[in-house]
Amino acid sequence: MTHEIAVIPGDGIGQEVTPAAVEVLEAIETVDFEFVEGDAGDAVKAETGTALPEATAALAADADATLFGAAGETAADVILPLRQVVGSFANVRPAVAYPALDAVQPDTDLVFIRENTEGVYKGIESEITDGVTTCTRVITEEASEKIAEFGFDYARQNGFDDVTIAHKANVMQKTDGLFLETAERVGADLDAEYDTALMDALAMHLVMHPEDYGVVVCPNLAGDMLSDLAAGLVGGLGLLPSANVGEENALFEPVHGSAPDIAGEGIANPSAMVLSAAMLLDHLGYDEEGDRVREAVETVLDEGPRTPDLGGDGSTEEVTAAILDAL
Repeated sequence: MTHEIAVIPGDGIGQEVTPAAVEVLEAIETVDFEFVEGDAGDAVKAETGTALPEATAALAADADATLFGAAGETAADVILPLRQVVGSFANVRPAVAYPALDAVQPDTDLVFIRENTEGVYKGIESEITDGVTTCTRVITEEASEKIAEFGFDYARQNGFDDVTIAHKANVMQKTDGLFLETAERVGADLDAEYDTALMDALAMHLVMHPEDYGVVVCPNLAGDMLSDLAAGLVGGLGLLPSANVGEENALFEPVHGSAPDIAGEGIANPSAMVLSAAMLLDHLGYDEEGDRVREAVETVLDEGPRTPDLGGDGSTEEVTAAILDAL
């Protein structure tokens, strides 16, 4: 069986790390891929007036899965619609400390399950009058139930004993109150063990004792912020992959952005993008192959070369070649 993968490099270092992930997938001899490339992002908008052309969105909609590199200034016009195109309701963001790296918290092994369709990222903003703007936060029982079920199921399937529901229901009593109430009901219906935590207090506890946590189920904005915080515990955004999961389709991207300060220099860390490709393999049912890719990345993190963000002087190309050798 041949799997069609839409490849959208996007902006900045997305143009450099996305080809690395494609090379790794091409090296998996037990899986057949057909790659179709689409354009999106700042340069495309400057040229055509549209950051996400309809043809690119159609590629993602029709493919078996999508690899996306990075979004620049047009992020809201690219990645949010792409997530909608693939029907993504869950954003999965692992944060793992690798033994070879001098991580701030070497015992970190977290997965953030982030609601991916609503909250303040719904995009409902308005200007009431000069100097006064509003942003409407949308939380629904249906979406909250769906992400909670996904989170508890993910924990069970992946051997996590600890599930934490993050919220701010003491202040946002209606919206996060509904999110918390719904997630707790799901946990009770499943007879699952869980804790709840105020998201601001959780941020502090994650920094101090990340080993106390496993799967964290979050509203949209909280999941975005807490997962970036966790990146600092393990060595930076260059190590964090993610999956945007829908009922039948999915999109995979590194957590990092387009990094315009180093774009074009050939020193971007491809690890997060390659690890996102490993999650793509998992999604398509190739767990063994996904594990092989993760092991290859871990080997290179141990033995080198490393890119400058991890204290080395290796290039994107050199690190990719080493991953391929380890694979």
